[in-house]
Amino acid sequence: MALSSRENSKLLRVRRIRGQVEAVERALENDIGRFNVLQQIAAVRGALDALLVELLDDYIRTHVVDPSDTERAYAADELRDVIRSYLK
Repeated sequence: MALSSRENSKLLRVRRIRGQVEAVERALENDIGRFNVLQQIAAVRGALDALLVELLDDYIRTHVVDPSDTERAYAADELRDVIRSYLK
């Protein structure tokens, strides 16, 4: 089954995150300065948060809300905005 471009972009994002985590592992193994490790961990955390926002956004849009129900669609948009702002 072929992946949609949206799903493919998520896989690419996961692969980048894996590379970032591997860089943290290498930095710890090679006793790189703690400041650099902390920066790399912050980057991994940011990347994971961005992926989480994207997945939650997709889930709310496709599984929770019926677009024809404008009141609930508006509430779902507000929820998506709150999630995005919280995880930034």
